[in-house]
Amino acid sequence: MNTPKPSKLTQSPAWKALQAHQAEIAQVQMRELFARDPGRAREFSLEAGALLLDYSKQRVTGTTLALLADLARQADVEGWRTRMFAGEHINVSEDRAVLHVALRSAQKVFPAGGDVMPLVRKAKQDLRAFSDAVRRGRLLGHSGKPMRTVINIGIGGSDLGPRMLTQALWRHADAPQAVHFVANADPDDLARVLTQAEPETTLFIVASKTFTTVETLGNAHLARAWLVRALGSEQAVKQHFTAVTTNLAAAADFGIAGERCFPLWDWVGGRYSVWSSVGLPLAIAIGMERFEALLAGARAMDEHFLTAPLAANMPVLLALLGIWYANFFGAEAHAVLPYAEAMRELPAYLQQLEMESNGKGVDRDGQAVDYATVPVVWGAPGTNSQHAFHQMLHQGTHLVPCDFLVPVASTGMAAENALAQGAALMAGKEVAQPQRRFDGNRPSSTIMFKHIDPHTMGQLLALYEHKVFVQGIIWNINSFDQWGVELGKEIARTLATQPAGGGAIPGLDASTNALLARLRDWRT
Repeated sequence: MNTPKPSKLTQSPAWKALQAHQAEIAQVQMRELFARDPGRAREFSLEAGALLLDYSKQRVTGTTLALLADLARQADVEGWRTRMFAGEHINVSEDRAVLHVALRSAQKVFPAGGDVMPLVRKAKQDLRAFSDAVRRGRLLGHSGKPMRTVINIGIGGSDLGPRMLTQALWRHADAPQAVHFVANADPDDLARVLTQAEPETTLFIVASKTFTTVETLGNAHLARAWLVRALGSEQAVKQHFTAVTTNLAAAADFGIAGERCFPLWDWVGGRYSVWSSVGLPLAIAIGMERFEALLAGARAMDEHFLTAPLAANMPVLLALLGIWYANFFGAEAHAVLPYAEAMRELPAYLQQLEMESNGKGVDRDGQAVDYATVPVVWGAPGTNSQHAFHQMLHQGTHLVPCDFLVPVASTGMAAENALAQGAALMAGKEVAQPQRRFDGNRPSSTIMFKHIDPHTMGQLLALYEHKVFVQGIIWNINSFDQWGVELGKEIARTLATQPAGGGAIPGLDASTNALLARLRDWRT
């Protein structure tokens, strides 16, 4: 790849001021900052709704934050925020609005320039009616029996969000149905779940906006064959399948009636869609009242993001801290560490949200960037992660900023462990033996909240959504397309449609052709 030309961003006054400041502060120890300022923890913390953000264990001063806020103003974050909430087509490569915020809006008309709320309200009414019918045993299968198992078949945004929230909110799930999720194209994923289901009492939800997603349709056809074989009738499909899709014709060809299809719109990206009908399996698990509480929590964070000044705006602060390390300290990774088993799926959800959104090397103007964009997002639940990779976080050669997510209730000693890890990363420990020395000065934020409940989870997810938005604006990239996922899919389709014994595929590299030949040979 050719070296990119210097960008407006890296040549800008705000960027250069941060570079100069980083040179001044790079060797400053956080423990010294705490020693000099007894009020540091209070000064560098913020509450919004149910969330407390403590960012005092970051390598920042008041000057750092002021310069980062200047960078946000230079990028016109506030103006772009207004444009998004106004329904402008800020997804420029696809010429689409970005209105997932409408899915949790309580306004009668929103946005002012192109009201979508009648569509949203109708979809929620249908979601409530259908989920209630399932939960109360009124939705009957082909044999006249109520559904006892719900299997969501999707992938990416049609899987990660509802899967993560169903796990996180298990204490709030009161449905008699067991809710499962299938995403992997490996048939074992579906086969494992089907061993826990009875055909007469199983409902399948096929979640695919286009109803063309290869992995999802592959699993859906396997599930369909399993059902028809067991119940002996193609007519059973209409009573045991529903879909979340815009492609009613394709769903009908599969055998799903139009009244069993729930809508999606092109102004809702997949990784932002859990607030929509994609949340149907979650609504079944926890009930529509709690689903509405999830939406209300997200709405509260939307209001905070819209109204709070940059210096006291939680999503903006998270975004700016991420930029500080990625662009001025060279940090290539960011760890998300939820100290609750219920939140074990959250790192995977945030991987898609952040890396699919901001994993871009070309800006909105089509120019290659000359700066880092999103770091590698990864993580696992504490305290398990302490016995897996925290060694590297404490004493390794990589700088990895961390987010500690700490629910206070029902976590035993996990919360205290989280606080201890943050303290140790920051302060370190001086000892004579080098192998036992902890240098410290490793940055982390702590996000603390009382309960893992729908309202709090809504706030937390919206917090990270808006963080991603702010970073995308500052990096001058489009956070709402994902062309990078397409090329591999295209090649996979080519490989899958080649007949056995067809020889090498023209235009394909020698390595892949050789591996394909061996794959076919071993299958035979």
